Amino acid sequence: MALGLHAGLATPAGWFASKRGSMLLELAIRDLAIIRELRLSFEPGLNALTGETGAGKSIIIDALGAALGARASADLVRTGASKAWVEAVFDARDLLGREDFRALLEEAGIEPEDGLLILARDISASGRSTARVCGRTVPISVLTEIGRRLVDIHGQSEHLSLLRPETQLDLLDRFAGTWPERQELAERVREYRRAWRAYTQLVSEERERAQRVDLLRFQVQEITAARLQPGEEEALVRERSLLANAERLASLAQEAYSLLAGGDGEGGLSAVDALRLATVRLEELCQLDSEQRALAGQVLEATYALEEAARELRSYAESVEADPERLAAVEDRLALIKQLKRKYGSTIEEVLEHARRAAAELERLDTSEEEAARLRSQIDELAAEIRARAERLSQRRRARAAELERQVEEAMRLLNMGRAEFVVAFRTSSEDNAGGDRLGVDETGADRIEFLIAPNAGQEPRPLARIASGGETARLMLAIKSILSEVDETATLVFDEVDVGIGGRSGQVVGERLWSLTDRHQVIVISHLPQIAAFAEAHFRIAKEEVRGVAETRVTRLSEEERIDELAAMLDGLPVTPQSRANAEAMLERVRHLKARRAPLAAARSRP
Repeated sequence: MALGLHAGLATPAGWFASKRGSMLLELAIRDLAIIRELRLSFEPGLNALTGETGAGKSIIIDALGAALGARASADLVRTGASKAWVEAVFDARDLLGREDFRALLEEAGIEPEDGLLILARDISASGRSTARVCGRTVPISVLTEIGRRLVDIHGQSEHLSLLRPETQLDLLDRFAGTWPERQELAERVREYRRAWRAYTQLVSEERERAQRVDLLRFQVQEITAARLQPGEEEALVRERSLLANAERLASLAQEAYSLLAGGDGEGGLSAVDALRLATVRLEELCQLDSEQRALAGQVLEATYALEEAARELRSYAESVEADPERLAAVEDRLALIKQLKRKYGSTIEEVLEHARRAAAELERLDTSEEEAARLRSQIDELAAEIRARAERLSQRRRARAAELERQVEEAMRLLNMGRAEFVVAFRTSSEDNAGGDRLGVDETGADRIEFLIAPNAGQEPRPLARIASGGETARLMLAIKSILSEVDETATLVFDEVDVGIGGRSGQVVGERLWSLTDRHQVIVISHLPQIAAFAEAHFRIAKEEVRGVAETRVTRLSEEERIDELAAMLDGLPVTPQSRANAEAMLERVRHLKARRAPLAAARSRP
């Protein structure tokens, strides 16, 4: 059977009409440990996985963990296979409505289709691992970040968000109803830090600012003192050429004048005299041939033009005069312009524009002292407001923390954890030097909290992360989750070994607690207790079989009749007897009655 993307996706009836979203639809596994090929479709409510020890129940949880980004070694690859493959398909509609989650996907270039989020992992026998989300290859870190938003696996270290103090603070704020206050405080803290960064930048750059002011002032003064004019350079270049060649220009002009009107032409006649004589001869010609009047007119006009040119040449020759002092002044001016262009622009216009920009920047820098004073005042005002808000937030948190402690301890007693003590421990964020900006408050407030637990009477409460893993930790998480389920945004909860160390009487309570979580969550539980499995909306039996001499895990979705036999076997062993079947049927009937009684309350709790 091919196990590609969407292949054989069996969506439970009415799934998309369910009020729940962001839940595990399907888990497909190939060549992982003793699983050759497996595909499981889950229900929105409580899903129970039962079977004998060693049948592969925990391997299924390991497979889900791998799809969520947990560490996966080559040892997981089935013997004889080149790689293992896991794919988890989620209905992610709820999460996709959250801006922070959409931003995470967009940054990774992930585009879900139809609200589906598909997480896949290839684990090579050589030890290499490849992660994909919606068909796009991503780093394991991205897969892990996405996975932790989708599923909490309790009884394992991976994806156990409740062990993280930052998650514990989030849950306390949601339980206490202080989330809106915290968001307002966070905005003030961000505003404070923006002002602080601007202020510290001004102060730290004071020396550089002073140096910049001196440089700009010199540049503006240098350009202003030059009194540059647009087009000035072209005029100076022409004047320099005239002054440098004055004697030659006068000589050429005088010589040209002599040729035109000074009698230096051939035969002692100037060009003007020759034309005048030509006009006289043409006048006589026209008396004999009147048709040549036009030609005579042309020569006469040429005579007038030449006489005018001769007068201008004489005037020009007389005006040209060598002036060494003026030439030197022009050379100096051009040298100054060249120097300014080398420093500030390729043209006079660009040099003048540089001066305008420098003057504008100088004006801004000159006001930086006033800006620093304004920022300092803003910082002080914001700090006072933030500390007052943080104090009010802390008081409300501490007041509600006591109620949370009471409710969790009561839940733990119901889960057969005896006189276990639960403590919400507080300390101030200033102990962490929050932000390095002397505020002592970060975007979450002035508090650092941690959930502590003393499993037995007389023990010192310790952080959750230091409690031994296994059934005790899973039951503790179940107790906390049952109290915080309405404020916990992780949609799918997986409980492994939740029934270790408890008997049938407590099993009924644990099963009821697990089922109560389905108001807000999808729940998957691995259990050996029929009292827990009886609460499931979907019941899967996991068994180990030998196929051609090789052990393989098989998973069967149980029908109602098969489920009765499975519960009977869990109650009284094999073979199943009429009495054990009757006991199983009675247990299911009790659960149905309990669910029917609790359904109106659950519906009321689930309403927005």
